[in-house]
Amino acid sequence: MTTSTADQTALSFHPSWEVSKQEHYVYQYHLLQLDPLEESQLSISGLKLEAYDDFFSITSFIRSTVSKPLQFEMLQLLLLDENQEVVARETFDMEHFGELPPNTARPWRFLFGMDTLLEGKEIPADSWTIAFELKKKNEHVLDLDPSWKEGLTPEQTKHLEQMVLDLPPMGANELNMMGLEAALSPAGDLKISLLIRNGSLNNVKLEQIPLTVEDAAGDIVANGLFKTEGLEVKGNTSKPWSFVFPKDIIRKENPDFTTWRLYPPQG
Repeated sequence: MTTSTADQTALSFHPSWEVSKQEHYVYQYHLLQLDPLEESQLSISGLKLEAYDDFFSITSFIRSTVSKPLQFEMLQLLLLDENQEVVARETFDMEHFGELPPNTARPWRFLFGMDTLLEGKEIPADSWTIAFELKKKNEHVLDLDPSWKEGLTPEQTKHLEQMVLDLPPMGANELNMMGLEAALSPAGDLKISLLIRNGSLNNVKLEQIPLTVEDAAGDIVANGLFKTEGLEVKGNTSKPWSFVFPKDIIRKENPDFTTWRLYPPQG
């Protein structure tokens, strides 16, 4: 393989991109400035960062010296500052990127919402880089609130950890809930415990959660809106939480919780 970046990776523009001769020259110039890749390597390099009111845009080269065409479903990307510390992270659906031919470099624009910035971080003015975030197998783990840690035995904690590992994998940016336990108290209140599952790489804060509970017969037992005051579920974790429906909003006597489900109210 040659040591020339241009020889290694020819420019490949997406068919939807209309590129003038001048723009083609500029992209070719930037491509020549990049270090050459090893054989069978995939790389991303940032070209331009533009900040707007609600988002910022990063134009990058995705380069491949792989001998076969590549297609991506999702890409997890990191924005790093001059100290190589993570400033922002986001997951991108790459359906519209199309197929990347062998030994090519394709420019692409990635839009980051301002909410992808990590707490206390700002968009770097210069000396920034963009990088792939490599996901580890089984990285979706249990996230226990301190109040839960105190209330669970080591055996119960281990059981929850294994349950989270055994659940089907989540889609990128998916957020869902799974019921764990439902029971009526002697006073007639309904207490439910559930797992809040966050498939995103980003932490999610929930200010309120609307819930409807159905029993084994498919009857609605209760529904309500719970204020959670910024309950945070970390990226790629599942957090157990409990909610109590007061007796006066219970809609069915003697519900059957041998099987049950919960979901956001419809309409």
